Amino acid sequence: MSARQRLVLIGLAAVVLVVAFVIASGGGDDKAADTPPPVAATQGADTSTVITPTTVPRTTTTTAAAPAPAVPTVVVRGGKPQGGVKKLAFSKGDQVAFRVRSDVADEIHVHGYDLKREVPAGGTATFSFRATIDGIFVVELEGRAEQIASLEVTP
Repeated sequence: MSARQRLVLIGLAAVVLVVAFVIASGGGDDKAADTPPPVAATQGADTSTVITPTTVPRTTTTTAAAPAPAVPTVVVRGGKPQGGVKKLAFSKGDQVAFRVRSDVADEIHVHGYDLKREVPAGGTATFSFRATIDGIFVVELEGRAEQIASLEVTP
């Protein structure tokens, strides 16, 4: 065996030992690290008294997942958007999602993306698609030619 091969084997053995040490030392009892050992009273005092420090409380921080944003809903009453034409704003690459709740039956058309959904009277039509085209697009009740929303996709 050459000197170079011996050095490589020694290096590999050292790496294996370090990894084994790290794995072996990582599985200890966490409570033992938090509680210091009992401390005996100083000389001259009653040596039967043992002072035990209290356990240091741990602070844990839990990050809650952010709630999903509410899906915008365009409400149509009497064939007109309640509150006026609703602005729907998204960034290119976002998942666009919105609903249309209508008291009249019609076809909802998202111009530019050329998406269409039928909405029955008293029903809801749901749209969900990736914003791949930037611009401002009309969302309308197709049969009535009534704009109910403006979809703005920014780059």
